[in-house]
Amino acid sequence: MTSPRLQDKVCIVTGAAQGIGLATALKFAREGASVALWDLTRPGIDEALRQCREAGADAEGFVVDVTNREMVDAATVATLERFGRIDVLVNNAGITKDARLQKMSVEQFDRVIDVNLRGVFHCSQSVVGAMVEQGYGSIINASSVVGLYGNFGQTNYAASKFGVIGFTKTWSRELGPKGVRVNAVAPGFVMTHILDTIPEKVLEDMKDRVPLNRLGTPEEIANVYSFLASDEASYINGAVIEVSGGMTV
Repeated sequence: MTSPRLQDKVCIVTGAAQGIGLATALKFAREGASVALWDLTRPGIDEALRQCREAGADAEGFVVDVTNREMVDAATVATLERFGRIDVLVNNAGITKDARLQKMSVEQFDRVIDVNLRGVFHCSQSVVGAMVEQGYGSIINASSVVGLYGNFGQTNYAASKFGVIGFTKTWSRELGPKGVRVNAVAPGFVMTHILDTIPEKVLEDMKDRVPLNRLGTPEEIANVYSFLASDEASYINGAVIEVSGGMTV
């Protein structure tokens, strides 16, 4: 019998209390990982923690605002104290605040950049020292097809997700020689809470743009994160993997 894909790896997932983050934490738990759940609110973390432990994982939850460097650094220290090492970081936390260029406020722009771009920088810089010291690690960044092709009404989100790809390409060059792989995943339209306010007609139009004629599930994105976190992806570095059902074909 083969061992689970992520056996004995210590994995941090940001934004782990819901959506793709929760699906990823649960996937990692089932694959044998020890999981550190980072998110904003204790109730959400506690529920995710319960599910991960039910799935058999050694798991711990930490309240972290990824835009707050002191909180990020404290969570990194606490994760190392709890688990002894950090093997994988999934920079999943992200938000949207959509508006057309002429209508977008500076506050909307800044908030999305702060969470989606600066937050990825904070978390990666905070944990990478431990990865370099042990000579092994995998950083996985959440980009988006919007970060490849742009999207109407998403100046801030597109800029942040383009930026994440820039991080990925740069860090893969800097950290690859030190044993740390850095990759990005670019999901397409995925059924998460972010789409809760989208009218049904718009959702149908979104499905029509996908050759598979449906939206993705959080679990389908989590499957790719799990592969990239594993030793099966040991020669994948600096890649941006689109998981979109072929919507950009």
